[in-house]
Formats: sequence, structure tokens, C-alpha cells
Amino acid sequence: MRHTITVRVNGVEERHEVDANQTLLSFLRDTLNLTGAKQGCNEGECGSCMVLLDGKAVNGCLTLAAELDGHEVATIEGLGQAGALHPLQSAFLKHHAVQCGFCTPGVVMTSLALLQENPKPTELQLKTALAGNLCRCTGYRQILDAIQDAAKTMRAQSKRRTA
Repeated sequence: MRHTITVRVNGVEERHEVDANQTLLSFLRDTLNLTGAKQGCNEGECGSCMVLLDGKAVNGCLTLAAELDGHEVATIEGLGQAGALHPLQSAFLKHHAVQCGFCTPGVVMTSLALLQENPKPTELQLKTALAGNLCRCTGYRQILDAIQDAAKTMRAQSKRRTA
């Protein structure tokens, strides 16, 4: 069975027919050619497919595309602006929090969801938020440092905008 959905992806309205069993991850990768979210475990355990759905981090492999109608999705491709990295992306580079890069889009999107909800998280809150994201390369120290650094930058940017 096919469903027609209208969904905003990275600020762009998309209208497509999707199969009833097609996942959000498949929709992004196969229909929209947005390949930042990765297919890892296909069980919601690794976090490599993490995207934001209405501002909340969700596993793309567990979310059905047919449920997206009327919602908003943000992916790693929509982060930052032309010619400028998002503070999370800059901080990940600065702190060498990227090695193989497979988990990075999911970790960044999970971090973004947390920082939008809580601009000044504790290390325990960061670790709790990242519990669903597996990284076998970095040992997480650089990732945690990068997120804290990005949070500081994002708070400063927010202050400048409201001043």
C-alpha cells in the first residue's frame, strides 16, 4: 500500500509517495538522496541513522516514512549554512572527534537535539543523551569535549542575537 506524504526536510517541502513499510532512513537515502544518516544495525541500537523529527532525535531505521506527513525532518545535510559550518561541526573538527565518520552524523544530530532542549548540559546529561549512539573509534572523550565546546559557542551566539 502506498501513501502520499508532504514533509519538510531541511526546510524544503517534499511531497512523495511512499510504501507503507518504507522507513524514514530509506526515504531519506533512496528517495531524497540524503545519505548522511547511515544504515548500521537496522534495529535502533547504534544511532548512526539518527535524525531530528520535529526537533526530537529519532532513529530513522525505526520510523516509518508514512508517519512523516505534516512533520519536519532535519538531517546532517541541513546543518550549517552555505560556506559556514555549524558550531557542532566546527567543534568536532577542532577536537578531533571524527575518525572513521560513520557514527558522526547520528552523534551530531543527537547532540543538536540535546543542546536545543538544554543549552548547558552536564557531562552526565551528555552521556545519557548519547547512550544510543555507538562509536568504536574515539572512546567518546573527544566527542564529549566537542559537544561542550559547541554548547559554549551556541550560547554565546544566542546571547549576541538577543542583545
